[in-house]
Amino acid sequence: MFRTKRNLALFIFLLPLLLGFSPAEESHASPLADLLGKTVNFIILFGGLGFLLAKPLRKYLAEIGLSVAKTIQETKRAQTDAEKRLQSFQERMQGLEMEVRKIKGEGEEAGEGEKARVLALARQESEKIKSFAAQEIEALSESARAELKEHAAEMAVSLARANIERRLTPELHSHLIDESIRRLETLYEKPHSR
Repeated sequence: MFRTKRNLALFIFLLPLLLGFSPAEESHASPLADLLGKTVNFIILFGGLGFLLAKPLRKYLAEIGLSVAKTIQETKRAQTDAEKRLQSFQERMQGLEMEVRKIKGEGEEAGEGEKARVLALARQESEKIKSFAAQEIEALSESARAELKEHAAEMAVSLARANIERRLTPELHSHLIDESIRRLETLYEKPHSR
C-alpha cells in the first residue's frame, strides 16, 4: 500500500511536466493546458504537502488537544482548590469575627469589672480621706477650744485681777484683813471652847 501511494505521488508530480511539453505546440501553450498545469501544480504542491505533513500535523494537533485537555483539567483543579481555599478563608473570617466578638465581650466585661473595682477603691479612699479630714478637723477644733479656754481663763483672771485691783482700796484691804482675822479667831475659838 505504501508503494502504491508512492507511485501515485510520483505520477502526480511528473504529470505537469508531461502536459507542459506537447511536441506540436512547443511555442504556444493553450490557456486550458496552462490552467490545467497550474491546477495540477497546485494539487501536487498542496496535496504533497498535505500527504507529507498529515502525520506530523495530526500528531501535533493531538498533542495540542492533549495539552489543552490537560490545561483544562489543571484549570478545573486550580479552580476547585481556589474555591476550597476561599471557603476556608471565609470560614476563618467567620471564626475570626466570632473570636473578635468574644474578645470584645470579654474586654467589656473585664473593663466593667475593672471600672467597678476602681470605683470601689475610689470610694474607700474617699471615705478614708473624709475620716482623716474629720479627725483632723476634730483635733484642730479641740486644740482651738483648749486655746480659747486658756485664753478665756487668762482673760478672766486678768479681768478679775484688774477688777480686784480697781476695787481694792486701802480701806477695803484693811477691812478684808480684819474680817479674815476675825473669822480665823472664831474658828480657832470654837474647838478650844469644847
